[in-house]
Amino acid sequence: MLENFRSFARAVEAGSFSEAGRRMRVSANVISQRIQALENHLGCRLFNRTTRNMGLTEQGRIFYDHVIDALHTIEMAEANIGELGAMPLGSIRVAAPLGLGRRLVGPTAAVYRDTHPQIDVQLRLSERRLDIIAESCDLALQFVTYADSSMIMRKIADAERVLCASPAYIERAGMPMTPADLAQHQCLLLRFPGSREFRWSLSQDGDEISVPIKGSLDADDGDVLTAWALDGRGIVLKPVYEIADALAQGRLVPVLTANPPPPATLAVLYPTRNLVPLKVKAFADLLVERGRRYLATELARLGPLPSGLSSLQENEA
Repeated sequence: MLENFRSFARAVEAGSFSEAGRRMRVSANVISQRIQALENHLGCRLFNRTTRNMGLTEQGRIFYDHVIDALHTIEMAEANIGELGAMPLGSIRVAAPLGLGRRLVGPTAAVYRDTHPQIDVQLRLSERRLDIIAESCDLALQFVTYADSSMIMRKIADAERVLCASPAYIERAGMPMTPADLAQHQCLLLRFPGSREFRWSLSQDGDEISVPIKGSLDADDGDVLTAWALDGRGIVLKPVYEIADALAQGRLVPVLTANPPPPATLAVLYPTRNLVPLKVKAFADLLVERGRRYLATELARLGPLPSGLSSLQENEA
């Protein structure tokens, strides 16, 4: 019966049986059967379903409110048992950007599994900022721009960022001297549904300014943007740690160093609860520790700095 409750809650949050099944790693047919069993048990319909749409009935809305409370209570009980037995059980769902997901979160998940063999780790990697609650994630690695009272935030570091381009691009298109000059350049843009990257925030005379940008190449994968920049396709905005090798080797050169982008806070987030499950706290602890070490290692690759980059590494120190 518990899996039926969970399937119903996930179907409400996901908006469809197929998406609920994907999140729970079962088929849409299994979700449908579980909800049908619930409806038979309760003697009422929980969803109004058509070939295209699905919505809660009045009974379904009331039942969902109680199910969420019940599942939260069960989660707290499981966490308490885990604390007492020092052996967390179940699964953990983690969201992260693509690049950091590949380089940091993926290896961290493998190390976590070595010491927590009873936990299944499910990674959800996307440059699009995922809604932790809606996606049923236990925690997420994100760049944070504001405090969210519904989330616990574990800061890893303030990541300095830089505008840069290849020497070949600068030779061909010229070096921009002011933020306004970006209007005459090809900017490589990180875009996805809901993305707002049509302007870049830069520093000028102690203030933050918003600069309109344009470009004929955009992607929803930061690594693709880096490859385009290395290939001389335009100017890209990147965290310094992510392109440390290319900067140190001169394959990318800093642009508009007098007007750097403001740093972005890299943090681990998880929902505020009365009791954070041990499995979540343990993963967060490991991710914060390994995240700080990863950033420090990448920045150490800079070695002797190219001209115009010294201030960036001083900020990272």
